[in-house]
Amino acid sequence: METQVFWEERWKQGYTGWDLGAVSPPLQVYVDQIPPEKRDLKILIPGCGNGYEAVYLVQNGFTHITMLDIAPTAVEQLGHRLHQEAPGWEQHLQLICGDFFAFSGAFDLILEQTFFCALDPALRRDYALKMHELLAPGGKLAGVLFDREFEGGPPFGGNAEEYASLFQTYFLVRTLAPCYNSATPREGAEVFVILEK
Repeated sequence: METQVFWEERWKQGYTGWDLGAVSPPLQVYVDQIPPEKRDLKILIPGCGNGYEAVYLVQNGFTHITMLDIAPTAVEQLGHRLHQEAPGWEQHLQLICGDFFAFSGAFDLILEQTFFCALDPALRRDYALKMHELLAPGGKLAGVLFDREFEGGPPFGGNAEEYASLFQTYFLVRTLAPCYNSATPREGAEVFVILEK
């Protein structure tokens, strides 16, 4: 598959400029607000990459996490990190190498972190449909999207107006606002979204 070859080459060559080296601050703040009694939510993180969020979730008591990435090298590296930083992670987390658009399941929460912007904009409607399909009734898609344009891509940019138009067909748009707590390199260039099925 051409997409898998593209991302696998990037991982093998270490070309991972999108990587923050830590949990995305907006996602950390969001998951910190989930009360302890609800940390058994079924959570999916597609395009998980280095999976800092996965380690954070396991370390903070979340018990049903699925991480998905199309690049075998990314999945292998994340597996090594999990063994080092979150011993016993296999009890709480499933790590899958696969294609998001061919994936199936039902999740209470899907966390978005640099996955949407990695997809060709021609796939954005397919992304919205697939997210809707993967969410359980009342489930939420939450995370950050770029609020700026890029030359070429990936990453591919966009803006709040475009996202509202795309998502309101499939979801209740609970939040779509400038992100106040972005990581320093992305300050002023992100919106935070919470979309409910």
